[in-house]
Amino acid sequence: MINLLQKSIFALAICGAALSGFAANVKPYLTTDALPNGLNFYPAPPETTSVQFMYDISQYMWGKSVREDSARASLAIAQATTDLNEIARMFSEPFGMEISAKKTPAIMNLIERGIATLRQVGRAPKKHYMRRRPFDRFNEPTLIPKDEEVLRKNGSYPSGHTILAWSMALLLVEVNPAAQDALLKYAYEWGQSRVIAGFHWQSDVDASKVLISGAFASLHADETFLADMRKARAEFKKLNVSKKK
Repeated sequence: MINLLQKSIFALAICGAALSGFAANVKPYLTTDALPNGLNFYPAPPETTSVQFMYDISQYMWGKSVREDSARASLAIAQATTDLNEIARMFSEPFGMEISAKKTPAIMNLIERGIATLRQVGRAPKKHYMRRRPFDRFNEPTLIPKDEEVLRKNGSYPSGHTILAWSMALLLVEVNPAAQDALLKYAYEWGQSRVIAGFHWQSDVDASKVLISGAFASLHADETFLADMRKARAEFKKLNVSKKK
């Protein structure tokens, strides 16, 4: 009982510290109670004796083989960041414009509050299932050894990094629809990076996308979010026009 309690506290501490680039006073648009509960509408991770888990294993093996591609391995390592400013910088290329607090304050505000809201949807499933991560189950190294000790004690399902990436992509797609293919492709690769790095099963990554899609719809019932989205789109339009001159 004590061990379980310690694990739960540790997992919550990791969730709280994960987004190091977020201001401490960022207020979510919605509380957890206003978001869909993944425990109620999305299935549990595959049983280890199931056909679905066989696919998870095959994807883990695929991920290890991809590490031989040094460029793809380097991308997986870079995408292990949880710093919002760094994530914004990396998404700037598919977005087509520098994203930063200085350059795009309205867009950054939308991202900060939007992700602070959306990331809540992964907390209940992660804490409830406390799924063992692939590198831990196989007792094998990952691409990022320094993260192993901490993540060994943190649930695998769903993938927090994938939640970050898909939240970022969906928010930015609404600001700049013309970049939707590039943004969604980048978010997809971000999720696959977690499989390649050895920290997540494919089903962890896939679950994150569904959870975020459901939570993202809920955001559009909030008037403050809609107002901030209008400001972000206006800011983008103004800067985009200036860039073309």
